[in-house]
Amino acid sequence: MRASPKTPAPEGPAVSALRTVNAEIEGLRALTRALDGPLAEPVDRAVATLAAATGRVVVTGMGKSGHVARKIAATFASTGTPAFYLHPAEASHGDLGMIARGDVVLALSWSGETPELRDVIHFCKRFAVPLIAVTADAASALAGAADVTLTLPRAEEACPNGLAPTTSTTMQLAFGDALAVALLESRGFSAADFRNFHPGGRLGSQLITVRDLMATGADLPTLSPEATLSDAIFEITRTRYGGAAVVDGEGRLLGAFTDGDLRRALPRAALSAAVSDHMTREPVFVEARLLASEALRVMNDRPRPIMLVFVCEAGRLVGAVHMHDLLRSGVA
Repeated sequence: MRASPKTPAPEGPAVSALRTVNAEIEGLRALTRALDGPLAEPVDRAVATLAAATGRVVVTGMGKSGHVARKIAATFASTGTPAFYLHPAEASHGDLGMIARGDVVLALSWSGETPELRDVIHFCKRFAVPLIAVTADAASALAGAADVTLTLPRAEEACPNGLAPTTSTTMQLAFGDALAVALLESRGFSAADFRNFHPGGRLGSQLITVRDLMATGADLPTLSPEATLSDAIFEITRTRYGGAAVVDGEGRLLGAFTDGDLRRALPRAALSAAVSDHMTREPVFVEARLLASEALRVMNDRPRPIMLVFVCEAGRLVGAVHMHDLLRSGVA
């Protein structure tokens, strides 16, 4: 009896997942080529338009483009550009009032023919609100109405039916990040600025500066070069830092004297001995604007890690930071 032909085994989930990722990678490669070619000039104009806005960036889109638009708005807002998401369907029922003069509208639609965007487009044209379109169809209604059209290259969806937005939404998402980063770089947005919008969680702690944690004024342990070991015991005990900075009359940092230096000195020196004879000369110091995480690296990246680091500006002492301050802040 002749054996019947075997039906090919169905594709496994891992193979399917790999094909999806590869399809989306190809979409990003196409986007890269476009940014290195025809998209370069429109991107320059779009970023200039966004930077010139005196109001907010209103990001809108429907369906999956709407979900991407929400993320883009959040990225803009977290990097110094006031932005929010406007649902285009709700816009037609009163939410158009959220758009004001000075705003810029960034509209996402892969086809460029999303009917829910119609009223948003008309509103922008009526009140001279700049409209930036992100679409894959340069001949679409959205593209034709926009002041700046950012035409993304067409790419094959990872969906085997070519229907579910997959590759296209990945490209939109990456392109939104590209716009946000280009805009923050054009504005000189710094890590310190970034922290203003991310004060909580691990990210916030990583952006804390030395200035935020350092002791100043009366809380700062200091000694003069003429101070004695007895004076040092009093000053180290008065504060919680386990050491003190030795400074001259003009506040210049001359040395560091720690409780470890005190223990090493006492077996062979009298309490009347000068601190300057037992201090560490040219001690480690950092600047107040340094990120606390970098100060932690400076303290640890030594043959013998240090627990106390001094803060100087123009050679003069302005503060001190202890390892415990870094631990409490979540940096360490």
